[in-house]
Amino acid sequence: MEGPVFNERCKGLRWKRMKNGKLREEVTDMEEFKSLRKTLKVLARSRPEDKYLIVTGLRNVGDVVAVTGDGTNDAPALKKADVGFGMGIAGTDVCLEAADIIIVNDDFERIVRAARWGRNVYDNIQRFLRFQLTVNFVALTVTFIGSAIMKQSPVNAIQLLWVNLIMDSLAAMALATGSPGEELLQRAPQNRDDYLVSRRMVKHIQYGSIW
Repeated sequence: MEGPVFNERCKGLRWKRMKNGKLREEVTDMEEFKSLRKTLKVLARSRPEDKYLIVTGLRNVGDVVAVTGDGTNDAPALKKADVGFGMGIAGTDVCLEAADIIIVNDDFERIVRAARWGRNVYDNIQRFLRFQLTVNFVALTVTFIGSAIMKQSPVNAIQLLWVNLIMDSLAAMALATGSPGEELLQRAPQNRDDYLVSRRMVKHIQYGSIW
């Protein structure tokens, strides 16, 4: 489908006031947009407003959107997307300013690499936090209960320092420096509303601490 036809069928964009009082930009005819979204593969002869419309619509329905561009007319869509990739060689200054990530050699394969490494860094941070929170929670619990019962901490300052510097540091470095695997690309993108310390992590921390 061509951009102007797509824009006409979706009736452009409008501002809608949400329940919390904030204004949100959304597609005017959302039902038509959802219908087109199921079959639309290529949007040809797209104007800047057409690109901006499709990015806004995809975000309205909860999709995670990435946009690649090199021209000034790509800037609005790049800015609106969750992640904007600008072409470092062919990209204009306006495009590069709007982009979140700049591909320095204009190779599309770098987008896949960036996604893989981004997910890997996120997973490594979670592993690091899960380990550190578990160890520190146990240390605090043992110190508090021991001090309440024995009137003194069962673990002295030197022992705690040894645990933190030697055991924690080496294990945390090992967990935080894992390399990305191809399986990372098989899962869905991370939800923008997810917490870094998820409920699943909290359960793992609790079970690990008890163990």
